[in-house]
Amino acid sequence: MFKNLMVYRVGADWQPTLEQIEESLAKAPFQPCGASEALSLGWVPPRGEEHGLLVEAVDGHYHLKLQIEQRVLPGSVVKERVDEIAAQIEEQTGRKPGKKALKDLKEQATHELLPLCFKKRSSVKVWIAPEQRLMMIDASSPARAEEVVSLLIKALDGLSLHLVQSAETPATCMAAWLMDGVPPEGFTIDRECELKSEDGEKSVVRYARHALDIDEVRQHLTSGKRPTRLAMSYKDRVSFMLTDTLAIKKVAFLDQVFEGHDKPQKDEAFDADAVIATGELAELIPALIEGLGGEHDFLAAGAALAATLPAPATLEPKASAEPAALETAPWD
Repeated sequence: MFKNLMVYRVGADWQPTLEQIEESLAKAPFQPCGASEALSLGWVPPRGEEHGLLVEAVDGHYHLKLQIEQRVLPGSVVKERVDEIAAQIEEQTGRKPGKKALKDLKEQATHELLPLCFKKRSSVKVWIAPEQRLMMIDASSPARAEEVVSLLIKALDGLSLHLVQSAETPATCMAAWLMDGVPPEGFTIDRECELKSEDGEKSVVRYARHALDIDEVRQHLTSGKRPTRLAMSYKDRVSFMLTDTLAIKKVAFLDQVFEGHDKPQKDEAFDADAVIATGELAELIPALIEGLGGEHDFLAAGAALAATLPAPATLEPKASAEPAALETAPWD
């Protein structure tokens, strides 16, 4: 159900009802791209049912889905059209279009070509765990996740989010696990990782389907390379790739998860998948954060920083000067 996860902490003040979320998302439903639109985003029913609910509650977890449609217009096609128009202008006027004119021609060419372009659709799943005050976005890149966050904050009044960060950096922890071969309890190190040097050369070493408990890996770490990706499993139930930005990628549920579960009927598949995915990942995510030293407390860090700063200077009131002695008036 989920392939990639970016984990966000939800502000404590945001506690809406399902009806309020549904009403808010209904104000920004997905609409296909118009003839002159390059991109369109909006909310669709996560079950995939036409006219269904825009937020689904399954086993205490909320599920949303953002639909994205964009017209595929390669830059090379636009350039070819601009060159064609520019050549026509030069032939008619005897002069090549200037820089500003070429910019206008690019806009003209884009406007002409957009209605002829193919449309490409994709979607991003959003999972909210209200009790844990967590929001997970199934996005493959931080840029896409932040785009979804911006839309959510705009749509849902009072929502505040910040990306969960661990007390220890993932790269430091992954390096320690590879050095001593001891990952956090419940986790195992699998057979894939990426190591990058921090010097100017930015050299990269990748291992795939390869044992990582070898001297060669430890030598790379000793020489200054740091892990940026590490394949892991949790309790032999979920495999994933941890990155140095605390993104969880390549999520896959292993056979043990499905033992004892009958294949659900078509109309029950969404609920069954949602229960399995959220049940497994709601246990994995806190355990992973704990294995990384716990969650970084932004409020405590801010208070600690404030305590180290010098107190602001206070302005003492100036003592009032004694009134000057009055000279004797000439008429006295």
